[in-house]
Amino acid sequence: MAATTHTVTNQPPPLVGYDVFANDPALTEGITRYIAAERLDEVREELGTLGKAAGSAHAQHWAEQADRHPPVLRTHDRFGHRIDEVEFHPAWHRLLGHAVTSGLTGAWSRPDGHVRRTAGFIVWTQAEAGHGCPVSMTHAAVPALRAEPELAAEWEPLLSSPVYEQELRPVAEKGGALAGMAMTEKQGGSDVRANTTRAEPLAAPGEYVLTGHKWFCSAPMSDAFLVLAQAPGGLTCFLLPRVLPDGTRNAFRIQRLKDKLGNRSNASAEVEFDGRSWARRVGEEGRGVATIIEMVAATRLDCVSASAAVMRQAVTQAVHHSAHREAFGGRLIDKPLMRNVLADLALESEAATTLALRLAAAYDGGTERDRHFLRLAVPAAKYWVTKRCTPMVAEALECLGGNGYVEESGLPRLLREAPLNSIWEGAGNVQALDVLRALRREPEALNAFLTEVGAARGADHRLDRAIKGMLTELADLEGIEARARRLVERMALVLQGSLLVRHAPSEVADAFCASRLGGDAGAAFGTLPHTLDLAAVVERARPVIDC
Repeated sequence: MAATTHTVTNQPPPLVGYDVFANDPALTEGITRYIAAERLDEVREELGTLGKAAGSAHAQHWAEQADRHPPVLRTHDRFGHRIDEVEFHPAWHRLLGHAVTSGLTGAWSRPDGHVRRTAGFIVWTQAEAGHGCPVSMTHAAVPALRAEPELAAEWEPLLSSPVYEQELRPVAEKGGALAGMAMTEKQGGSDVRANTTRAEPLAAPGEYVLTGHKWFCSAPMSDAFLVLAQAPGGLTCFLLPRVLPDGTRNAFRIQRLKDKLGNRSNASAEVEFDGRSWARRVGEEGRGVATIIEMVAATRLDCVSASAAVMRQAVTQAVHHSAHREAFGGRLIDKPLMRNVLADLALESEAATTLALRLAAAYDGGTERDRHFLRLAVPAAKYWVTKRCTPMVAEALECLGGNGYVEESGLPRLLREAPLNSIWEGAGNVQALDVLRALRREPEALNAFLTEVGAARGADHRLDRAIKGMLTELADLEGIEARARRLVERMALVLQGSLLVRHAPSEVADAFCASRLGGDAGAAFGTLPHTLDLAAVVERARPVIDC
Protein backbone atom coordinates (compact mmCIF):
# COMPACT_ATOMS: atom_id res chain seq x y z
CA MET A 1 0.00 0.00 0.00
CA ALA A 2 1.42 3.38 -1.06
CA ALA A 3 2.09 5.91 1.63
CA THR A 4 -0.02 9.03 1.73
CA THR A 5 2.27 12.01 1.37
CA HIS A 6 -0.30 14.78 1.59
CA THR A 7 -3.97 15.65 1.69
CA VAL A 8 -5.40 18.12 -0.81
CA THR A 9 -6.88 21.10 1.00
CA ASN A 10 -7.47 24.78 0.36
CA GLN A 11 -8.36 24.27 -3.29
CA PRO A 12 -11.61 25.68 -4.73
CA PRO A 13 -14.23 23.24 -6.02
CA PRO A 14 -14.53 23.04 -9.81
CA LEU A 15 -16.68 25.80 -11.26
CA VAL A 16 -19.02 23.43 -13.05
CA GLY A 17 -22.73 22.78 -12.98
CA TYR A 18 -23.84 26.40 -12.78
CA ASP A 19 -26.15 28.60 -14.84
CA VAL A 20 -23.98 31.11 -16.71
CA PHE A 21 -26.99 33.28 -17.52
CA ALA A 22 -28.68 33.32 -14.11
CA ASN A 23 -25.38 34.12 -12.40
CA ASP A 24 -24.82 37.30 -14.41
CA PRO A 25 -26.91 40.16 -12.96
CA ALA A 26 -25.89 42.60 -15.70
CA LEU A 27 -27.24 40.14 -18.25
CA THR A 28 -30.44 39.15 -16.46
CA GLU A 29 -31.29 42.76 -15.63
CA GLY A 30 -30.56 43.82 -19.21
CA ILE A 31 -32.95 41.21 -20.52
CA THR A 32 -35.67 42.52 -18.22
CA ARG A 33 -34.93 46.05 -19.41
CA TYR A 34 -35.05 45.41 -23.15
CA ILE A 35 -37.27 42.38 -23.82
CA ALA A 36 -40.99 43.01 -24.27
CA ALA A 37 -42.98 41.90 -21.23
CA GLU A 38 -45.05 39.38 -23.18
CA ARG A 39 -41.87 37.56 -24.29
CA LEU A 40 -39.81 37.90 -21.12
CA ASP A 41 -40.61 34.51 -19.57
CA GLU A 42 -39.94 32.75 -22.87
CA VAL A 43 -36.58 34.48 -23.32
CA ARG A 44 -35.54 33.84 -19.72
CA GLU A 45 -36.29 30.14 -20.14
CA GLU A 46 -34.40 30.05 -23.45
CA LEU A 47 -31.33 31.75 -21.98
CA GLY A 48 -31.51 29.74 -18.76
CA THR A 49 -31.37 26.51 -20.74
CA LEU A 50 -28.40 27.82 -22.68
CA GLY A 51 -26.78 29.08 -19.47
CA LYS A 52 -26.99 25.68 -17.79
CA ALA A 53 -25.49 24.07 -20.89
CA ALA A 54 -22.64 26.61 -20.96
CA GLY A 55 -21.80 25.88 -17.33
CA SER A 56 -22.00 22.12 -17.68
CA ALA A 57 -19.17 19.60 -17.51
CA HIS A 58 -19.97 18.53 -21.08
CA ALA A 59 -19.43 22.01 -22.51
CA GLN A 60 -16.23 22.50 -20.55
CA HIS A 61 -14.89 19.19 -21.87
CA TRP A 62 -15.85 20.11 -25.44
CA ALA A 63 -14.05 23.42 -25.08
CA GLU A 64 -10.86 21.79 -23.86
CA GLN A 65 -10.94 19.18 -26.62
CA ALA A 66 -11.65 21.69 -29.39
CA ASP A 67 -8.75 23.84 -28.24
CA ARG A 68 -6.30 20.94 -27.85
CA HIS A 69 -7.18 19.48 -31.26
CA PRO A 70 -7.16 22.39 -33.74
CA PRO A 71 -8.52 21.98 -37.28
CA VAL A 72 -6.48 20.18 -39.93
CA LEU A 73 -6.39 21.00 -43.65
CA ARG A 74 -7.07 18.13 -46.08
CA THR A 75 -6.22 19.38 -49.56
CA HIS A 76 -6.65 15.99 -51.31
CA ASP A 77 -8.49 12.74 -50.75
CA ARG A 78 -6.72 9.38 -50.75
CA PHE A 79 -7.08 9.07 -54.52
CA GLY A 80 -5.44 12.41 -55.26
CA HIS A 81 -8.59 14.42 -55.91
CA ARG A 82 -8.47 18.02 -54.71
CA ILE A 83 -11.07 18.46 -51.93
CA ASP A 84 -9.90 21.49 -49.89
CA GLU A 85 -11.67 20.49 -46.71
CA VAL A 86 -10.99 21.35 -43.08
CA GLU A 87 -11.32 18.57 -40.54
CA PHE A 88 -12.48 19.50 -37.04
CA HIS A 89 -12.56 17.59 -33.78
CA PRO A 90 -16.07 16.29 -32.90
CA ALA A 91 -16.10 18.67 -29.92
CA TRP A 92 -16.05 21.63 -32.32
CA HIS A 93 -19.13 20.35 -34.10
CA ARG A 94 -20.91 19.87 -30.77
CA LEU A 95 -20.16 23.45 -29.74
CA LEU A 96 -21.07 24.94 -33.10
CA GLY A 97 -24.13 22.75 -33.48
CA HIS A 98 -25.41 23.79 -30.06
CA ALA A 99 -24.92 27.46 -30.97
CA VAL A 100 -26.89 27.09 -34.20
CA THR A 101 -29.72 25.05 -32.69
CA SER A 102 -29.97 27.63 -29.89
CA GLY A 103 -30.80 30.35 -32.42
CA LEU A 104 -27.49 32.24 -32.33
CA THR A 105 -27.52 32.69 -36.11
CA GLY A 106 -31.14 33.82 -36.28
CA ALA A 107 -31.83 37.35 -35.04
CA TRP A 108 -32.98 39.47 -37.94
CA SER A 109 -36.59 38.30 -38.18
CA ARG A 110 -37.36 37.46 -34.52
CA PRO A 111 -39.01 39.91 -32.11
CA ASP A 112 -36.32 41.32 -29.80
CA GLY A 113 -34.03 39.16 -31.88
CA HIS A 114 -30.77 41.04 -31.38
CA VAL A 115 -31.03 41.41 -27.62
CA ARG A 116 -31.88 37.77 -27.08
CA ARG A 117 -29.19 36.66 -29.54
CA THR A 118 -26.52 38.97 -28.05
CA ALA A 119 -27.34 37.70 -24.57
CA GLY A 120 -27.14 34.12 -25.84
CA PHE A 121 -23.88 34.85 -27.64
CA ILE A 122 -22.38 36.23 -24.41
CA VAL A 123 -23.57 33.15 -22.49
CA TRP A 124 -22.43 30.49 -24.95
CA THR A 125 -19.11 32.16 -25.82
CA GLN A 126 -18.15 31.62 -22.19
CA ALA A 127 -18.14 27.89 -22.91
CA GLU A 128 -15.66 28.32 -25.80
CA ALA A 129 -14.98 31.37 -27.95
CA GLY A 130 -13.40 29.99 -31.13
CA HIS A 131 -16.54 28.61 -32.73
CA GLY A 132 -18.18 32.02 -32.32
CA CYS A 133 -16.49 33.19 -35.53
CA PRO A 134 -18.73 31.27 -37.99
CA VAL A 135 -21.73 31.93 -35.73
CA SER A 136 -21.06 35.65 -35.99
CA MET A 137 -20.43 35.74 -39.73
CA THR A 138 -23.46 33.61 -40.54
CA HIS A 139 -25.63 35.98 -38.54
CA ALA A 140 -23.98 39.08 -40.03
CA ALA A 141 -24.20 37.95 -43.68
CA VAL A 142 -27.97 38.43 -43.73
CA PRO A 143 -28.13 42.26 -44.00
CA ALA A 144 -25.49 42.26 -46.73
CA LEU A 145 -27.38 39.69 -48.78
CA ARG A 146 -30.54 41.78 -48.55
CA ALA A 147 -28.92 44.12 -51.07
CA GLU A 148 -29.77 41.38 -53.60
CA PRO A 149 -33.38 40.25 -52.87
CA GLU A 150 -33.16 37.10 -54.98
CA LEU A 151 -30.08 35.90 -53.11
CA ALA A 152 -31.57 36.86 -49.77
CA ALA A 153 -34.71 34.85 -50.48
CA GLU A 154 -32.57 31.81 -51.23
CA TRP A 155 -30.00 32.07 -48.45
CA GLU A 156 -31.51 33.94 -45.51
CA PRO A 157 -33.79 31.07 -44.38
CA LEU A 158 -30.77 28.73 -44.38
CA LEU A 159 -28.44 31.12 -42.56
CA SER A 160 -31.10 31.83 -39.92
CA SER A 161 -32.09 28.20 -39.54
CA PRO A 162 -31.64 26.35 -36.23
CA VAL A 163 -30.45 23.30 -38.19
CA TYR A 164 -26.74 22.48 -38.19
CA GLU A 165 -25.42 20.36 -41.07
CA GLN A 166 -21.66 20.13 -41.35
CA GLU A 167 -21.44 18.32 -44.69
CA LEU A 168 -20.61 20.21 -47.87
CA ARG A 169 -23.32 19.70 -50.46
CA PRO A 170 -25.66 21.90 -52.54
CA VAL A 171 -27.54 24.23 -50.22
CA ALA A 172 -30.81 23.31 -51.91
CA GLU A 173 -30.41 19.94 -50.16
CA LYS A 174 -29.60 21.38 -46.73
CA GLY A 175 -31.75 22.53 -43.84
CA GLY A 176 -29.21 25.11 -42.67
CA ALA A 177 -26.03 26.77 -43.87
CA LEU A 178 -23.03 28.72 -42.59
CA ALA A 179 -21.37 31.78 -44.12
CA GLY A 180 -17.82 33.06 -43.94
CA MET A 181 -16.04 35.97 -45.54
CA ALA A 182 -12.85 36.66 -47.47
CA MET A 183 -11.95 40.33 -47.79
CA THR A 184 -8.39 40.89 -46.55
CA GLU A 185 -5.46 40.67 -48.96
CA LYS A 186 -1.70 40.75 -48.35
CA GLN A 187 -1.07 44.18 -49.81
CA GLY A 188 -4.04 45.93 -48.23
CA GLY A 189 -5.07 44.49 -44.89
CA SER A 190 -7.92 46.62 -43.60
CA ASP A 191 -7.64 48.84 -46.68
CA VAL A 192 -9.99 46.67 -48.71
CA ARG A 193 -10.09 49.20 -51.56
CA ALA A 194 -6.55 48.03 -52.35
CA ASN A 195 -7.90 44.56 -53.20
CA THR A 196 -6.66 43.12 -56.48
CA THR A 197 -8.88 40.04 -56.80
CA ARG A 198 -10.62 40.31 -60.20
CA ALA A 199 -14.23 39.52 -61.08
CA GLU A 200 -15.09 38.86 -64.71
CA PRO A 201 -18.78 38.83 -65.68
CA LEU A 202 -20.29 35.80 -67.37
CA ALA A 203 -23.15 35.77 -69.84
CA ALA A 204 -25.79 35.06 -67.20
CA PRO A 205 -26.86 38.21 -65.30
CA GLY A 206 -25.20 38.58 -61.91
CA GLU A 207 -22.74 35.69 -62.42
CA TYR A 208 -18.95 36.12 -62.41
CA VAL A 209 -15.72 34.18 -62.09
CA LEU A 210 -13.06 35.34 -59.64
CA THR A 211 -9.26 35.31 -59.78
CA GLY A 212 -7.12 36.25 -56.81
CA HIS A 213 -5.72 35.46 -53.38
CA LYS A 214 -7.21 36.22 -49.97
CA TRP A 215 -4.79 36.54 -47.03
CA PHE A 216 -7.47 35.84 -44.41
CA CYS A 217 -10.56 33.75 -45.05
CA SER A 218 -12.53 33.10 -41.88
CA ALA A 219 -14.18 29.72 -41.27
CA PRO A 220 -13.22 28.12 -44.63
CA MET A 221 -15.46 25.10 -44.00
CA SER A 222 -18.56 27.29 -44.51
CA ASP A 223 -21.13 26.81 -47.26
CA ALA A 224 -20.59 30.24 -48.83
CA PHE A 225 -18.45 33.34 -48.51
CA LEU A 226 -18.92 37.03 -48.98
CA VAL A 227 -15.97 38.20 -51.06
CA LEU A 228 -14.80 41.59 -52.32
CA ALA A 229 -13.33 41.76 -55.82
CA GLN A 230 -12.67 44.32 -58.54
CA ALA A 231 -15.41 44.10 -61.19
CA PRO A 232 -15.47 46.25 -64.34
CA GLY A 233 -17.50 48.83 -62.40
CA GLY A 234 -15.22 48.85 -59.35
CA LEU A 235 -14.96 47.06 -56.01
CA THR A 236 -17.97 44.78 -55.66
CA CYS A 237 -19.38 42.27 -53.20
CA PHE A 238 -19.96 38.65 -54.25
CA LEU A 239 -21.39 35.48 -52.76
CA LEU A 240 -19.17 32.49 -53.53
CA PRO A 241 -20.61 29.03 -52.66
CA ARG A 242 -18.38 26.07 -51.83
CA VAL A 243 -20.60 23.66 -53.74
CA LEU A 244 -22.19 24.52 -57.09
CA PRO A 245 -25.89 23.88 -57.77
CA ASP A 246 -25.02 20.76 -59.80
CA GLY A 247 -23.21 19.22 -56.81
CA THR A 248 -19.64 19.78 -58.00
CA ARG A 249 -17.09 21.65 -55.90
CA ASN A 250 -16.44 25.27 -56.69
CA ALA A 251 -12.83 26.30 -57.36
CA PHE A 252 -11.91 27.33 -53.81
CA ARG A 253 -8.30 26.46 -53.08
CA ILE A 254 -7.23 26.47 -49.44
CA GLN A 255 -3.48 27.12 -49.45
CA ARG A 256 -2.88 26.81 -45.72
CA LEU A 257 -4.43 27.36 -42.30
CA LYS A 258 -3.06 30.11 -40.08
CA ASP A 259 -1.17 29.09 -36.93
CA LYS A 260 -2.70 31.60 -34.52
CA LEU A 261 -2.02 32.93 -31.03
CA GLY A 262 -5.50 32.03 -29.82
CA ASN A 263 -8.87 31.16 -31.33
CA ARG A 264 -7.20 27.84 -32.07
CA SER A 265 -10.34 25.75 -32.38
CA ASN A 266 -11.41 27.88 -35.35
CA ALA A 267 -9.86 27.76 -38.81
CA SER A 268 -8.57 30.83 -40.61
CA ALA A 269 -7.09 30.27 -44.04
CA GLU A 270 -5.38 31.67 -47.09
CA VAL A 271 -7.42 30.87 -50.19
CA GLU A 272 -7.08 31.28 -53.91
CA PHE A 273 -9.61 31.76 -56.71
CA ASP A 274 -8.22 30.46 -59.98
CA GLY A 275 -10.34 32.08 -62.69
CA ARG A 276 -12.97 29.34 -62.48
CA SER A 277 -14.30 30.34 -59.06
CA TRP A 278 -18.00 31.01 -59.67
CA ALA A 279 -19.74 33.74 -57.70
CA ARG A 280 -22.90 35.80 -57.74
CA ARG A 281 -22.95 39.56 -57.39
CA VAL A 282 -24.42 41.08 -54.23
CA GLY A 283 -25.57 44.65 -54.81
CA GLU A 284 -24.38 46.92 -57.59
CA GLU A 285 -20.94 46.93 -59.17
CA GLY A 286 -18.69 49.44 -57.48
CA ARG A 287 -20.75 49.38 -54.27
CA GLY A 288 -18.85 46.59 -52.54
CA VAL A 289 -17.94 48.46 -49.37
CA ALA A 290 -21.41 49.96 -49.02
CA THR A 291 -22.94 46.51 -49.48
CA ILE A 292 -20.79 44.69 -46.99
CA ILE A 293 -20.71 47.47 -44.38
CA GLU A 294 -23.82 46.14 -42.62
CA MET A 295 -22.09 42.79 -42.19
CA VAL A 296 -19.04 44.57 -40.80
CA ALA A 297 -21.16 46.54 -38.32
CA ALA A 298 -22.89 43.37 -37.11
CA THR A 299 -19.62 41.51 -36.64
CA ARG A 300 -18.17 44.50 -34.80
CA LEU A 301 -21.05 44.28 -32.34
CA ASP A 302 -20.18 40.60 -31.89
CA CYS A 303 -16.57 41.63 -31.17
CA VAL A 304 -17.93 43.70 -28.30
CA SER A 305 -20.19 40.86 -27.11
CA ALA A 306 -17.47 38.21 -27.37
CA SER A 307 -15.04 40.39 -25.43
CA ALA A 308 -17.72 40.94 -22.79
CA ALA A 309 -18.14 37.16 -22.59
CA VAL A 310 -14.40 36.52 -22.19
CA MET A 311 -14.24 39.22 -19.52
CA ARG A 312 -17.22 37.81 -17.66
CA GLN A 313 -15.82 34.28 -17.64
CA ALA A 314 -12.44 35.56 -16.43
CA VAL A 315 -13.91 37.54 -13.53
CA THR A 316 -16.21 34.64 -12.66
CA GLN A 317 -13.20 32.33 -12.37
CA ALA A 318 -11.28 34.87 -10.31
CA VAL A 319 -14.12 35.55 -7.87
CA HIS A 320 -14.93 31.84 -7.53
CA HIS A 321 -11.32 31.00 -6.76
CA SER A 322 -10.96 33.83 -4.26
CA ALA A 323 -14.18 32.87 -2.49
CA HIS A 324 -12.79 29.42 -1.65
CA ARG A 325 -9.04 29.96 -1.37
CA GLU A 326 -7.53 30.92 2.00
CA ALA A 327 -4.27 32.76 2.56
CA PHE A 328 -2.76 34.78 5.39
CA GLY A 329 -5.46 33.80 7.82
CA GLY A 330 -8.64 34.20 5.82
CA ARG A 331 -10.42 33.88 2.48
CA LEU A 332 -8.87 35.82 -0.38
CA ILE A 333 -12.19 37.40 -1.24
CA ASP A 334 -12.29 39.05 2.20
CA LYS A 335 -8.82 40.55 1.96
CA PRO A 336 -9.16 44.31 1.28
CA LEU A 337 -6.58 44.42 -1.50
CA MET A 338 -7.88 41.35 -3.31
CA ARG A 339 -11.43 42.67 -2.94
CA ASN A 340 -10.30 45.87 -4.63
CA VAL A 341 -8.87 43.93 -7.57
CA LEU A 342 -11.98 41.75 -7.93
CA ALA A 343 -14.31 44.73 -7.73
CA ASP A 344 -12.33 46.56 -10.42
CA LEU A 345 -12.52 43.52 -12.70
CA ALA A 346 -16.23 43.17 -12.03
CA LEU A 347 -16.81 46.82 -12.97
CA GLU A 348 -15.03 46.35 -16.29
CA SER A 349 -17.06 43.24 -17.04
CA GLU A 350 -20.42 44.77 -16.15
CA ALA A 351 -19.75 47.92 -18.14
CA ALA A 352 -18.90 45.83 -21.22
CA THR A 353 -22.02 43.64 -20.94
CA THR A 354 -24.31 46.60 -20.32
CA LEU A 355 -22.95 48.39 -23.38
CA ALA A 356 -23.26 45.32 -25.63
CA LEU A 357 -26.92 44.88 -24.70
CA ARG A 358 -27.66 48.56 -25.33
CA LEU A 359 -26.21 48.27 -28.83
CA ALA A 360 -28.28 45.15 -29.48
CA ALA A 361 -31.42 46.95 -28.30
CA ALA A 362 -30.71 49.75 -30.77
CA TYR A 363 -30.56 47.16 -33.57
CA ASP A 364 -33.96 45.89 -32.48
CA GLY A 365 -35.33 49.44 -32.26
CA GLY A 366 -34.60 50.08 -35.90
CA THR A 367 -35.51 53.80 -35.84
CA GLU A 368 -33.54 56.52 -37.58
CA ARG A 369 -32.22 57.66 -34.21
CA ASP A 370 -31.15 54.09 -33.39
CA ARG A 371 -29.29 53.82 -36.68
CA HIS A 372 -27.51 57.13 -36.14
CA PHE A 373 -26.62 56.14 -32.58
CA LEU A 374 -25.13 52.84 -33.75
CA ARG A 375 -23.04 54.60 -36.38
CA LEU A 376 -20.89 56.14 -33.62
CA ALA A 377 -21.50 53.80 -30.71
CA VAL A 378 -20.50 50.56 -32.45
CA PRO A 379 -16.95 51.57 -33.51
CA ALA A 380 -16.40 53.41 -30.20
CA ALA A 381 -17.52 50.37 -28.21
CA LYS A 382 -15.55 48.02 -30.43
CA TYR A 383 -12.45 50.12 -29.90
CA TRP A 384 -12.68 50.37 -26.14
CA VAL A 385 -14.23 47.13 -24.91
CA THR A 386 -11.96 44.93 -27.00
CA LYS A 387 -8.93 46.96 -25.89
CA ARG A 388 -9.79 46.40 -22.22
CA CYS A 389 -10.23 42.66 -22.58
CA THR A 390 -6.58 41.56 -22.61
CA PRO A 391 -5.30 43.42 -19.52
CA MET A 392 -8.48 42.52 -17.67
CA VAL A 393 -8.10 38.79 -18.36
CA ALA A 394 -4.40 38.92 -17.47
CA GLU A 395 -5.28 40.44 -14.10
CA ALA A 396 -7.98 37.82 -13.50
CA LEU A 397 -5.44 35.08 -14.23
CA GLU A 398 -3.11 36.62 -11.69
CA CYS A 399 -5.84 36.31 -9.04
CA LEU A 400 -5.41 32.53 -9.33
CA GLY A 401 -1.64 32.80 -9.07
CA GLY A 402 0.24 29.77 -10.40
CA ASN A 403 -3.04 27.86 -10.60
CA GLY A 404 -4.21 30.30 -13.26
CA TYR A 405 -1.04 29.93 -15.30
CA VAL A 406 -1.57 26.24 -16.05
CA GLU A 407 -3.74 25.15 -18.95
CA GLU A 408 -6.12 23.10 -16.82
CA SER A 409 -7.53 26.27 -15.27
CA GLY A 410 -8.85 27.50 -18.62
CA LEU A 411 -7.46 31.00 -18.01
CA PRO A 412 -4.58 30.65 -20.51
CA ARG A 413 -7.12 29.87 -23.22
CA LEU A 414 -9.06 33.01 -22.30
CA LEU A 415 -5.88 35.09 -22.32
CA ARG A 416 -4.89 33.86 -25.77
CA GLU A 417 -8.41 34.63 -27.00
CA ALA A 418 -8.52 38.11 -25.48
CA PRO A 419 -6.62 40.09 -28.19
CA LEU A 420 -8.59 38.65 -31.11
CA ASN A 421 -11.63 40.92 -31.11
CA SER A 422 -9.49 44.05 -31.00
CA ILE A 423 -7.91 42.95 -34.30
CA TRP A 424 -10.85 41.34 -36.11
CA GLU A 425 -12.93 43.67 -38.31
CA GLY A 426 -10.42 46.49 -37.99
CA ALA A 427 -7.91 47.12 -35.22
CA GLY A 428 -7.93 50.11 -32.90
CA ASN A 429 -6.81 52.78 -35.35
CA VAL A 430 -9.39 51.66 -37.90
CA GLN A 431 -12.16 52.02 -35.32
CA ALA A 432 -10.95 55.42 -34.14
CA LEU A 433 -10.74 56.73 -37.70
CA ASP A 434 -14.21 55.35 -38.41
CA VAL A 435 -15.56 57.39 -35.50
CA LEU A 436 -13.90 60.51 -36.95
CA ARG A 437 -15.41 59.74 -40.34
CA ALA A 438 -18.88 59.54 -38.83
CA LEU A 439 -18.37 62.78 -36.87
CA ARG A 440 -17.39 64.62 -40.04
CA ARG A 441 -19.99 63.20 -42.40
CA GLU A 442 -23.03 62.39 -40.25
CA PRO A 443 -23.97 65.11 -37.75
CA GLU A 444 -27.13 63.16 -36.90
CA ALA A 445 -24.93 60.42 -35.45
CA LEU A 446 -23.38 62.80 -32.93
CA ASN A 447 -26.80 64.18 -32.02
CA ALA A 448 -28.10 60.66 -31.35
CA PHE A 449 -25.02 59.78 -29.30
CA LEU A 450 -25.29 62.94 -27.19
CA THR A 451 -28.99 62.33 -26.65
CA GLU A 452 -28.17 58.86 -25.32
CA VAL A 453 -25.46 59.93 -22.88
CA GLY A 454 -27.42 63.03 -21.95
CA ALA A 455 -30.24 60.88 -20.57
CA ALA A 456 -28.18 60.52 -17.37
CA ARG A 457 -27.14 64.16 -17.05
CA GLY A 458 -27.50 65.51 -13.54
CA ALA A 459 -27.39 62.09 -11.89
CA ASP A 460 -23.64 62.07 -11.15
CA HIS A 461 -21.31 65.07 -11.07
CA ARG A 462 -18.36 63.06 -12.37
CA LEU A 463 -20.34 61.91 -15.37
CA ASP A 464 -21.48 65.49 -16.01
CA ARG A 465 -17.86 66.67 -15.92
CA ALA A 466 -16.79 63.88 -18.28
CA ILE A 467 -19.53 64.78 -20.75
CA LYS A 468 -18.39 68.40 -20.66
CA GLY A 469 -14.80 67.33 -21.28
CA MET A 470 -15.88 65.16 -24.19
CA LEU A 471 -17.78 68.08 -25.75
CA THR A 472 -14.66 70.24 -25.40
CA GLU A 473 -12.66 67.58 -27.26
CA LEU A 474 -15.30 67.43 -29.97
CA ALA A 475 -15.32 71.18 -30.40
CA ASP A 476 -11.59 71.31 -31.16
CA LEU A 477 -10.91 69.63 -34.49
CA GLU A 478 -7.29 70.83 -34.76
CA GLY A 479 -5.05 67.78 -34.98
CA ILE A 480 -8.03 65.53 -34.32
CA GLU A 481 -6.58 62.45 -36.04
CA ALA A 482 -3.52 62.30 -33.80
CA ARG A 483 -5.73 62.29 -30.71
CA ALA A 484 -8.52 60.14 -32.11
CA ARG A 485 -7.87 57.31 -29.68
CA ARG A 486 -8.13 59.66 -26.72
CA LEU A 487 -11.44 61.02 -28.00
CA VAL A 488 -12.95 57.61 -28.73
CA GLU A 489 -11.89 56.29 -25.34
CA ARG A 490 -13.68 59.23 -23.69
CA MET A 491 -16.79 58.63 -25.76
CA ALA A 492 -16.93 54.95 -24.84
CA LEU A 493 -16.38 55.62 -21.14
CA VAL A 494 -19.01 58.35 -21.05
CA LEU A 495 -21.48 56.04 -22.75
CA GLN A 496 -20.73 53.22 -20.32
CA GLY A 497 -21.01 55.61 -17.39
CA SER A 498 -24.34 56.93 -18.60
CA LEU A 499 -25.74 53.41 -18.92
CA LEU A 500 -24.50 52.30 -15.50
CA VAL A 501 -25.79 55.44 -13.77
CA ARG A 502 -29.21 54.80 -15.25
CA HIS A 503 -29.41 51.03 -14.88
CA ALA A 504 -26.85 49.54 -12.47
CA PRO A 505 -26.97 49.43 -8.65
CA SER A 506 -25.65 52.59 -7.02
CA GLU A 507 -22.49 50.90 -5.73
CA VAL A 508 -21.55 49.83 -9.26
CA ALA A 509 -22.29 53.19 -10.86
CA ASP A 510 -20.52 55.06 -8.06
CA ALA A 511 -17.37 52.96 -8.38
CA PHE A 512 -17.33 53.26 -12.17
CA CYS A 513 -17.78 57.02 -12.18
CA ALA A 514 -15.20 57.53 -9.43
CA SER A 515 -12.52 55.44 -11.15
CA ARG A 516 -13.20 55.72 -14.89
CA LEU A 517 -14.63 59.23 -15.09
CA GLY A 518 -13.51 60.95 -11.90
CA GLY A 519 -9.85 59.94 -12.14
CA ASP A 520 -9.76 58.44 -8.65
CA ALA A 521 -7.83 55.29 -9.60
CA GLY A 522 -4.39 54.21 -10.74
CA ALA A 523 -3.26 52.74 -14.03
CA ALA A 524 -3.58 49.11 -12.89
CA PHE A 525 -6.65 47.15 -11.81
CA GLY A 526 -7.17 47.06 -8.05
CA THR A 527 -6.66 50.80 -7.44
CA LEU A 528 -10.25 51.81 -6.70
CA PRO A 529 -10.94 54.29 -3.87
CA HIS A 530 -11.11 52.30 -0.63
CA THR A 531 -14.17 54.23 0.54
CA LEU A 532 -16.45 52.60 -2.03
CA ASP A 533 -18.75 49.65 -1.30
CA LEU A 534 -16.43 47.16 -2.96
CA ALA A 535 -17.81 44.12 -1.12
CA ALA A 536 -21.21 44.64 -2.75
CA VAL A 537 -19.63 44.95 -6.19
CA VAL A 538 -17.70 41.70 -5.72
CA GLU A 539 -20.67 39.81 -4.30
CA ARG A 540 -22.72 40.79 -7.33
CA ALA A 541 -20.14 39.05 -9.55
CA ARG A 542 -19.89 35.87 -7.47
CA PRO A 543 -21.20 32.68 -9.16
CA VAL A 544 -23.40 30.17 -7.37
CA ILE A 545 -23.12 26.47 -8.25
CA ASP A 546 -26.70 25.33 -8.12
CA CYS A 547 -27.46 23.02 -11.03
